[in-house]
Amino acid sequence: MADLPLIEADPEIAQCIAEEQKRQHDKLRLIPSENYASRAVMEACGSVLNNKYSEGYAGKRYYEGQQNIDTVEKLAIERLKRLFGVDHANVQPYSGSPANLAVYFAFCKPGDTIMGMGLPSGGHLTHGWKVSISGKYFNAIQYGVRRDDHLIDFDQVASLAREHKPKVLFCGATAYPRLIDFAKFAEIAREVGAILVADIAHISGLVAGGAHPSPVGHAEVISSTTHKTFRGPRGGMILCNEEHRSAIDRAVFPGLQGGPHNGTTAGIAIAAKLAMTDEFKAYAHAIVDNSRVLADALLSRGFDLVTGGSDNHLILIDLTNKDVPGKVAAQALDRAGMVANYNSVPFDPRKPFDPSGLRLGTPAITSRGMGPEEMRRLGNWMADVVEDVENEQLISRIAGEVKELCDQFPAPGISSR
Repeated sequence: MADLPLIEADPEIAQCIAEEQKRQHDKLRLIPSENYASRAVMEACGSVLNNKYSEGYAGKRYYEGQQNIDTVEKLAIERLKRLFGVDHANVQPYSGSPANLAVYFAFCKPGDTIMGMGLPSGGHLTHGWKVSISGKYFNAIQYGVRRDDHLIDFDQVASLAREHKPKVLFCGATAYPRLIDFAKFAEIAREVGAILVADIAHISGLVAGGAHPSPVGHAEVISSTTHKTFRGPRGGMILCNEEHRSAIDRAVFPGLQGGPHNGTTAGIAIAAKLAMTDEFKAYAHAIVDNSRVLADALLSRGFDLVTGGSDNHLILIDLTNKDVPGKVAAQALDRAGMVANYNSVPFDPRKPFDPSGLRLGTPAITSRGMGPEEMRRLGNWMADVVEDVENEQLISRIAGEVKELCDQFPAPGISSR
């Protein structure tokens, strides 16, 4: 078989990739779970490491020829241990959801009681929501937020935990714009004898950069993706204390997975190294600063923000007072070059596929070097579009202005062509 370049081997896929590269350059990426991986991470993920099968762990593999792979995995583990200050790191989960499934497999049997934040309140599917395997295989108890201020209802968390005595208590969220109080969760978990798991998939980069309190010392187990604010590859990791090391490792392999994706492991190692720099710490704080400025800009234009603002990377807008469904607003914003996602808000009367809210975040645009001035421009653009979603002339004009702004702030890891 000829070893052809992509453009010759498969022009259709090559065209799709080229168009996606152009889209990622030309538009403002506001989905809070998205980011730009560095050039170094991208190179590792597309390297010859993907050609190697490596079932097992460093020094204990089932196939020979692991000398280089073992070094890569050991580097990833040691860097994460140093970065987060933990006893152990497993870097083999394929992503965040498999990482969470491995945590359940390590500590629970089918039918055991687990507890997590409900999806409508900002939690993740894998925290026990009914359509997920976590909600079908376990007795899942869901806590939520208060109706008046949409902050986590710790009275409810404590009450439910005392009543149901969960084996595992998950904290962390996917659509919650405030800091997570890990110490409060730890106090409740200790009282009822639950293992506290902090899912920091969205905020791992903020934690690493000192822009969000760390769950280390509070949660016995920490799960995360390795992209999002961490700016690594699409992968997963589990951090834990020494007591749970064996249980976690056995759950990942041979419990759930075969060979790890070695290119991804290398990307995680690179991302962890970069996260130790002063530049990354400044980046993490800039994400939060930009989120707050953007939130203030939206508030000044009459938007109703869940919890009234943001102190992390994420903003959740309730569009009820604008009389525009979230899906309609998201689609109009996309046409205007601003890519967010429609999202349910707490106590949303609308259906999940046609909700009242918009979810947006600042990790990717901060990676491009944008700051407060750009956040204020963005807030006004968003308001203009949402308040006139059928005005295609306005939307087209703003799309052009967005493209001009993007040209001034090149995206890391990709070129403009």
